[in-house]
Amino acid sequence: MSDTVIQVENLSKKYIIGHQQQERYTALRDVMANGAKSLGQRLLKPWGKQSANPAYEEFWALKDVSFEVKQGDRIGIIGRNGAGKSTLLKILSRITEPTTGRIRIKGRVASLLEVGTGFHAELTGRENIYLNGAILGMSKAEIKHKFDEIVAFAEVEKFLDTPVKRYSSGMYVRLAFAVAAHLEPEILIVDEVLAVGDAQFQKKCLGKMEDVGQEGRTVLFVSHNMAALESLCLKGIFLEGGKIKEIGLAKEVAAYYQKTIKENRELQNQNHGNLFKFSQKHKIGIANIKYYLNPNYWEKGWDLKIEFDVIPKRYYQKVGVGLSLSSLSGISATIMPPYFTNYVIDELEETTKCIFECSNIQKYLGGGDYTITLWLSKPKVEYLLKLEDILVVTIPACELFGTGKYFEYHLYGLVPLPLTYRTEELKA
Repeated sequence: MSDTVIQVENLSKKYIIGHQQQERYTALRDVMANGAKSLGQRLLKPWGKQSANPAYEEFWALKDVSFEVKQGDRIGIIGRNGAGKSTLLKILSRITEPTTGRIRIKGRVASLLEVGTGFHAELTGRENIYLNGAILGMSKAEIKHKFDEIVAFAEVEKFLDTPVKRYSSGMYVRLAFAVAAHLEPEILIVDEVLAVGDAQFQKKCLGKMEDVGQEGRTVLFVSHNMAALESLCLKGIFLEGGKIKEIGLAKEVAAYYQKTIKENRELQNQNHGNLFKFSQKHKIGIANIKYYLNPNYWEKGWDLKIEFDVIPKRYYQKVGVGLSLSSLSGISATIMPPYFTNYVIDELEETTKCIFECSNIQKYLGGGDYTITLWLSKPKVEYLLKLEDILVVTIPACELFGTGKYFEYHLYGLVPLPLTYRTEELKA
């Protein structure tokens, strides 16, 4: 008997994207007129090429994807935003149908794709545990046997009889993951929703997924955190533009992905002087993103300077400016949220240049490649515009605080600590 639990053959998924027209809304008469026009075109040209509708565009989220998953595999799926990862998981979870191709799945599937997946907002936490178990095909006795373990893992004992619509996003995720992982599915599918939880909970979830895999069940895991993915998964799939770019051992696929990110960002770095990213919803944009690494001869290191222009199309008060640096493996080196740093533009009406500077950056970070994320926000309320991993900066190797030794790559850790070493003889 074959041990293949998921077989994907030539899987493709097409979406139709609507482009905004001059009208602010579409009336019933417009729908009827467009339908009559389309019917007329098909009658006049039944076999001819139809004229393209400029208001709509085809977008292939996945294109001819094929792979197999064996029982007990722990597979990490990686790729940039928009690569097709979430679409693939939704098709495997039977949430959406493929346009072409087919999938064969053997076994019970539990999915956690976004906050509150499969939960009914009006039901309590207790009721949702039983509801999810029933959806997975478990009997009431089986769910009751696992109930206490689920509640203990989720840490929501006090709120079991509260409707989940009143849960925070963290409580939602804790309970949803606990249900998905403990009700013994043969296949567990987890998207990067775990980023909502705190660090302790994320570690707890990764440990549980590893346990699930070691029990012979199958795990599909999407994450931008390469370190977590490499520690949990044995195999990896790298998606790019809706197609499989690389498939193989998790460490090798992750290394190839990081190399691709660096190469792409280095090409994009050259064009960021003309880059303009704009939020249509919030009427605010970021342009002219640049970074500079200048030698600091006095301290024998390098100074980092990051600058960009904020361009508003309306008047704003209290716009927060945030920045973070991460290793290519997805580990955060520093996060500077404006509600903590108080980097806030009090009044924003004209184009304003923002500048971040750090003297002798190598005092704080090991040499290597780091991605830069920028964002504008109403602090603690909402993002106005977020540009993830918009630049890659390569910090040169540095001498480790006058020791004559060079801290070359952050593969050995992000922070070069100036530790000293000595021994003491213990007297009897």
